[in-house]
Amino acid sequence: MTAARGAVTAENTITRQQWKWSVLAGMASYLDAGSIVALGAGLTLFQSYLGLSSGAVGLLAAIGPNAIGCAIGAFIGGRLGDKLGRKRIYKYDLLVYAAGILCIALAVNSPMLFIGTFVVGVAVGADVPTSLALVGEFAPAKARGKLLSFTQIAWNLGPVVVLLLALALSSLDLLGVRIVFLHLFVAALVTWALRRGLSESARWETAAGSAVATKHRLRALFSGANLQALLWTGTIYLFWNIAAGTAGIFTPYIVETLDAGSQAAGVALSCAGFVIGIVMTVIFMRLVDQSHATRKLLWGLGAVLQIAAYVLFLLFPFTIPVVIANIVLFAVGAAFAGEAMYKTFSQELFPTMLRGTAQGFTFGVARTFLGIWSFFVPVLAGAGIGPVAALLSACLVISGAVGFFFMPDTSGKSLEQIEQERTQA
Repeated sequence: MTAARGAVTAENTITRQQWKWSVLAGMASYLDAGSIVALGAGLTLFQSYLGLSSGAVGLLAAIGPNAIGCAIGAFIGGRLGDKLGRKRIYKYDLLVYAAGILCIALAVNSPMLFIGTFVVGVAVGADVPTSLALVGEFAPAKARGKLLSFTQIAWNLGPVVVLLLALALSSLDLLGVRIVFLHLFVAALVTWALRRGLSESARWETAAGSAVATKHRLRALFSGANLQALLWTGTIYLFWNIAAGTAGIFTPYIVETLDAGSQAAGVALSCAGFVIGIVMTVIFMRLVDQSHATRKLLWGLGAVLQIAAYVLFLLFPFTIPVVIANIVLFAVGAAFAGEAMYKTFSQELFPTMLRGTAQGFTFGVARTFLGIWSFFVPVLAGAGIGPVAALLSACLVISGAVGFFFMPDTSGKSLEQIEQERTQA
């Protein structure tokens, strides 16, 4: 039995090999968030260089890694990962990502910028549900949330590196942004090379070779316990992601557009938010597998903090101190009631042969809605922060309430035990 096949037997201890696999799988999150924020940091510069209208800026954000391009990749990649195996997807998608990033970095006209942005979106969309399914399937039952949350550190680290580079290279204007994208190009190629040594998921191989695979065809996702889990994970992520996606890509743009500060100030503030996210996610990792009650407490606290972050914009003028308070509250809250928790439950609530499909579906739907929303953000922001803040506050209320009151109890249980309990129920 290979190390990969033996990795699923331990229930409490995380091996060195499992940490390594988590790092390589988590690079999907690094590249996903890094590309989103790199695009956000360079929006105003590309807009000026290429003469883009506000509508074109919104369209660019809508088709890329933050939204519709990512959604298409998630729909396709998640399903193919269940049908063909995790390895076949993560073996090639980063090469597609690298090609798209290079197109953006070298863009000298609008078609190059738009095509590269769309290709990057499709590639990261395909990678995320597949790589997360791999982590969920080799992780110990009592440390599954910890390893899946670790990928969220990578999601925060990508923007930190990107924003620090953008800040350091800000004097170079558009050339600095091009260098930032080239860094993502190199990171993608290095990750692709290291991933070539990863094994296929043992759980997927077992499920694919058994008769149970025929019971988990696509239509099974839309009935019974699977449908309940799909609606729950889809709802919490859809409404949370609208707020998180807006903050991730538009914070520097809105700060500068509404004259609250310079482009460099907007970039620095965004970077600070992601650093806080890393620190708080480390705390979350230590707590998430303790008990169901702990998960609910974390979620409730995080939801309240995030709602408060955007209510501030409805009560006070849009100034740098208020923006700082918003970023701090949202970063802390998102670590406890955000994507890390969504990732964990998305792996726990679905059978192996539907795991990637389910997360690809909810991830894709959320990014599609974010794409539609992103198209209107520059126009709404031009009228003031009030309409944007009100809508985001409402989204966070919905995500927080649904997540807290309908959270299923899966903490510390094996994937097989969870599936058996949900099937019997």
